[in-house]
Amino acid sequence: MPGGTRAVVADDSHFMRSVISDILEEGGIEVAAQAKNGREAVEAVRTHEPDVVTMDVEMPEMNGIEATEMIMAEHPTPVLMLSAHTDENADVTFEALDKGAVDFFRKPGGEVSMEMSRLKDQLVDIVTSVAQVDVGERGARSSPSRAAGGQSGTGTGSRSYVGDPTLVIGSSTGGPKMVEQVMAELPREADFRVLIVQHMPEGFTGRFSERIDDRSDYDVLEATDGARLGGGEALVAAGDRHMEVKNYRNGRLRVKLTEDRPENSVRPAVDVTMRTAAAVIDDPLVGVILTGMGGDGADGIVRMKDAGARTIAQDEATSAVYGMPKRAVETGCVDSVLPIDEIPNGILDTITTEVTS
Repeated sequence: MPGGTRAVVADDSHFMRSVISDILEEGGIEVAAQAKNGREAVEAVRTHEPDVVTMDVEMPEMNGIEATEMIMAEHPTPVLMLSAHTDENADVTFEALDKGAVDFFRKPGGEVSMEMSRLKDQLVDIVTSVAQVDVGERGARSSPSRAAGGQSGTGTGSRSYVGDPTLVIGSSTGGPKMVEQVMAELPREADFRVLIVQHMPEGFTGRFSERIDDRSDYDVLEATDGARLGGGEALVAAGDRHMEVKNYRNGRLRVKLTEDRPENSVRPAVDVTMRTAAAVIDDPLVGVILTGMGGDGADGIVRMKDAGARTIAQDEATSAVYGMPKRAVETGCVDSVLPIDEIPNGILDTITTEVTS
């Protein structure tokens, strides 16, 4: 980006505005303006035309959701929500994503300055990545609907599927809406066991799993240690825990959650789930890498491909951040590179044995 990345920092706390601005400036991101509420944030975007906005959720006069919606309608600009770790904030944070925000970053609690200092590299990285998203193309979209009659995305006619398939989906920046879209279009009769790894902090993955459950024909839960998974069911990796596939018997998987060291600087890591799935599962296996920054999932895709899995990556044009899919494609182990709208059908094609009219 010529001249570097320029940001607007919106937060009703003067202290937080200062801390966030200092971190961004130290990371090479110019803070063009600060705003103490949503109304000021909207005006700052009009005046300064930044590359990215860091947006607090709860602010007086106009909150972060309202401000995000107005920005996306008037002057589409990538927005990163900064959200406190509470159930209520999890709900409104996902609402902000529905209104067009690209991603969110969990606001530190307790000793804010110390914790922010620890997280500063992550914050600079995600702000830089979010700033590159073309929201003019993607913008705010309505939430995907439940697959009508279990046939959405399957084309005309009916399909016959191979038995006992497992699907592993990995994603990061810009991923929540993409995961919801894919899951909304998978028919229940495909009978996948689905493992979802979305880079997301603790306290948000439970609400994320509920949203997918509401929007799909699959029974979706946040993963717990020792949880079992059968056909037509999905587990979302819990925030700040790796999700390993521990064993596979009689058509059911069992997962183990660990606090092992982060891989690729993240926990949960897509690589951990894909690697263990490839080692344990001997029935049909499909791996999908969606939008996200970094290289998590590339090694997992290699392991899955070596185990005989079919592999898919989201294309650059529809990825919010073409990092994870690009790294996966560069391994040479991706079978298909598809736009997000074609991925559900691409997944189904990998397990289809017959189509009848």
